[in-house]
This record gives sequence, structure tokens and C-alpha cells, in this order.
Amino acid sequence: MLKGIKKNVIVLGIASFFTDISSEMLYPVIPIFLTATLGAPMSVVGLIEGIAESTASVLKALSGWFSDRIRKRRPFVITGYTLSSLAKPLLFLAYAWPTVLVARFIDRFGKGLRTSARDALIADSTDAAYRGKAFGFHRAMDTLGACIGPLLTIWFLTALKDNLRPIFLIAFIPALLTVLILIFFLKKEPPHSGTATDVIRFRLHFRSAEFPERSEGKFDLKGFDPAFKRFLFISSIFAIGNSSDAFLIMRAKAAGLSTSLVILAYVVYNFSHSILATPFGILSDKMPRKTVIIIGYAVFAAVYIGFGLLKDVRMVWVLFAIYGFYIAMTDGVSKAFVIDLVEERLRGTALGLYHCVIGLLAFLASLIAGLLWTHVGASTPFLYGAAMAGISCIAFVIFMKQTSKPVRIVKNRGEI
Repeated sequence: MLKGIKKNVIVLGIASFFTDISSEMLYPVIPIFLTATLGAPMSVVGLIEGIAESTASVLKALSGWFSDRIRKRRPFVITGYTLSSLAKPLLFLAYAWPTVLVARFIDRFGKGLRTSARDALIADSTDAAYRGKAFGFHRAMDTLGACIGPLLTIWFLTALKDNLRPIFLIAFIPALLTVLILIFFLKKEPPHSGTATDVIRFRLHFRSAEFPERSEGKFDLKGFDPAFKRFLFISSIFAIGNSSDAFLIMRAKAAGLSTSLVILAYVVYNFSHSILATPFGILSDKMPRKTVIIIGYAVFAAVYIGFGLLKDVRMVWVLFAIYGFYIAMTDGVSKAFVIDLVEERLRGTALGLYHCVIGLLAFLASLIAGLLWTHVGASTPFLYGAAMAGISCIAFVIFMKQTSKPVRIVKNRGEI
């Protein structure tokens, strides 16, 4: 099962497992803590999440580019996870919402710093024939932690009689364990060639000893393959309809599920994602990734239509389970597809740009969904999202004619 998955990928998978236990313990708690404990209005909740996620999106682009430039990934990964872990005890000390804002900013700053470099390190550490499998394995470990985290929160809330504040300190334990695992077990990154500055230039207005001639430049996409640009455009269409999962949770709540059952339904989704991520990653190594992603987009559209037309509360469980198929077929597979479409020296930059664009547009998608929910109706955001997914499928078929092919392994030689 682990054939082709190198030590660094396993270590990063275990790190993500513990990080998501920590993060998902707090995911359903922070909005309640802000409103019920600190007395903040919902507008502040939206402000904090908007600033936090936008910070992460922008940092993913910059850190990915810079990790290509200095040709190092490990420092970004360890520093990013460390910053996110330090945010947990800061939440414990929060007695006003600005402190929560600072903590969320630090947490998402850490996420933005590590994500693109981590994904590039996974690609650097993996033979091309196992790329989808490696990203699928990482997502499976990540999401397994996301299954355990909310369940631990339910248990601790019962044991602590709904006292929220101690949970922030408890969540710090797996976060700290993540940092220790990375420091002691994450190997130095394998060598990779080149530097992004040969084809990707920013107007930074500085001179350096290494690149004295590059005192000016602009962000230039000409160095990327046209196929990557098309994929980024199609992904953007999809992202602008892919609103926060909070809307699915709100829809389930409005359908009649209790808070505990809503959290359990969300766990069903995470569990489905966890067990399917690796198999679909392996599948994408054996057939064009384009096909796997298109099917994933189609599943998303079907699920969103189901939530839009929801009549029977029992369907919530089915829809959340099927929703796991969509994310398993697109999340890790899309990252592997990005790697397929760019040169080795541009991996961090390309992944960072992809994460940045998708993250910023997802924030816009949530804003649009909130307006549609408020002013048109609760079903409208889901029908809108389904429509954008359908358009993305059509665009994929029409424009993504050039795609990667499965890589064959030469037997008995270990060569790709």
C-alpha cells in the first residue's frame, strides 16, 4: 500500500494528521466562542475569517515562489507549522475578539507559509509514477485527523460541561507534537534544479549579490506552460462557486439536525474523504488526471443540487458521504496535476499561485453565497455552485486537451 511513498511524504502525512486533529477540534468551537463567550457579533466572525483566509491565500503564493528561489522547502514547513501551533494557547488567553483575530492571523500565516512548500516537497520526494498516490496519501492522513478532531471536541465538551476555553489548550498538544515530529524526522529536501527567477520576476526594487541585474521585473506568467494557465483558469471558474463548507453545515442545521448531529455529519464527510483520497490518487496515476477531476466536479454539482433541493433530513447523511468522493477526486489530484504541468524548478511557485487564486476566489464565493442565501433563498447558493461546477466540467473537456499521461515504471531498473 505504501509502495512509492517516501519517508518525507509519510512524515508530512503524520504531521498533517496531528495538525488536523488540533485544527478541527477548534473549527466548530471558535464561532461559538466568539459569539457566546466573547459577545462578538456575526459580522466580526466574518471579518476574522475573511482576514485569516485571505492572509493564508496570499502567503501561499509568496512562500511557494520564495521556496523555489532559495531552493529550500523544509524551513518553510517547520516554521509554518510552529506558528500555527502557537496560535492555540493564544486563543485560550483571549478575553476580547481582537485577540482571536491576532490568533487566527498567526494560525493562517503559518498555513500560508507552509502549504506550497510542503506540497512541493511532496512532489520533490516522489517519483512521477506515484505522484497522485503520494498526494492522495497525504490528504487521507490529513482528513483522518479531521475526523478525529470534531469527535474529541464533542467528548471534551461533555466532560467539561460545555466549557470551551480549556479546549484551546488541549488542542495545543497535538499541534506541538506535529512540530516535534517535523524537527526530528523530516529529512532535508532532495535536490531540485533551477530557480524560478529565470522566468518568474517580481517588481521588488532591490539588488542582491546573487541577482544584481534583477532590480526590477514583473510577475510574468509567460514561463508557465499554456496547459497550466488553462487549468488555473478552469479551476478559478469552479472556485468562484465553491463556497465554504459552513454553508453545508448551516443547511444541515436548518434541515433539522441538532448541533451534535451536524458535527457527526461533517465527520461522515471527512471519513469518506479520508478512505477515498489514496485510492483516487492511485487511480489518477493510472489514467489521465483530467478525467478524475472532471468526474469530481460532476459529483460536486450533484451534491450541491441535492443540498439545494433538500426535502428529507435523512438525505443530509447521504449527501455528506458523497461529498467526500468529490474532495477525494479533486484535492490531492489537482495538486499532482499542477506538478505535471510545470517544470521542476517552478513547482513551489505554481502550487503557491494555484493555492492563492483558489483561496481568494473561495472567499469571494462565500461572500456571494451569503448574499444569495440572505436575499434570494437558502437553496440558491447551492444551485449557483452546481452551475459553476457544470461550466467547469464543460471548460475542462473543451480546453484541457493537453494533459499528462500515466507514467510507466521500467521493471527491474527503478527508473521512471
